[in-house]
Amino acid sequence: MPGLRGVGIGWRRELALFIDRRPGLGFVEVLAEHLSPKGPVPEPLSRLRERGVPVVLHAVSLGLGSAEPPDPRRLEWLAGLAERLGAVCVSEHLAFVRAGGLESGHLLPVQRSEEALEVLTENIRMAEAALPVPLALENVASLFEWPDAAFSEADLLRGVLERTGASLLLDVANLHAHVLNHGTDADAVLAAVPRERLAYVHVAGGVQRGGLYHDTHAHPLPPGPLTLLERLAARLGPVPVMLERDDRFPPEAELTAELSAMEQALLRGTERHGREAHRSTPERDVPRGVHEQRDTRSATQERGATDANREGMA
Repeated sequence: MPGLRGVGIGWRRELALFIDRRPGLGFVEVLAEHLSPKGPVPEPLSRLRERGVPVVLHAVSLGLGSAEPPDPRRLEWLAGLAERLGAVCVSEHLAFVRAGGLESGHLLPVQRSEEALEVLTENIRMAEAALPVPLALENVASLFEWPDAAFSEADLLRGVLERTGASLLLDVANLHAHVLNHGTDADAVLAAVPRERLAYVHVAGGVQRGGLYHDTHAHPLPPGPLTLLERLAARLGPVPVMLERDDRFPPEAELTAELSAMEQALLRGTERHGREAHRSTPERDVPRGVHEQRDTRSATQERGATDANREGMA
């Protein structure tokens, strides 16, 4: 995704001062539903844009996984916000949020069937056509699974990428929830993500309750998402990543520590990626004559050095 690199954070009004003071910020992500449809861009966001900090517009209400197509008015609203913000991309969820005129109030998982995938991809294509910037799609956390799934979470992501031009916003905190709640194969999901189709990565905190992991964005960052981030970077190299925090905003020192932990996980993974790439690089084929010429030159140089040493000793 053009313009995205390093470690960023989700922009919230409660965090605006912390974000404004933070040096070396990679990018920010702004919730579309938190902005006025026609009012001015919040001043702190305008200052970030003036500093050259890339902005991503993040939405939660399109309902791309719903049976009905996305509302053209919602798409027009989202497109207008993206242009006003100068957003580098728009991101949304692989989820449904309404059916039969009823709002769920949650990001619900898409049924993993061929029929549902066809509807989902058609809705994604409509959104892509309506938006002025690239679209990135996020995997969601869930507390339940649809029965009789025809394919895995990894296959869902792979199918969407194969059938649309959208990129992937990989939420490793949501993947962590899937692993704990449903036994999802994390390695299969990570392997389904080609680097050229990865827009950026989400990391967030959560909490275990009643035998289920809840992706709350309101609790400290556990080790699991950081481990997945490191494993992703070990596969792909450095990736743009950001911290989500939506409630129970902690002291600045705690936020700084979580961002530092993300940087360290990214660094460890990137170093592993470099070592693996070095080990897997085959020795380039060199024509036999070149080896012979090198051997002849080496032998001549060695004899010359020996003669010079003898003369020095004499």
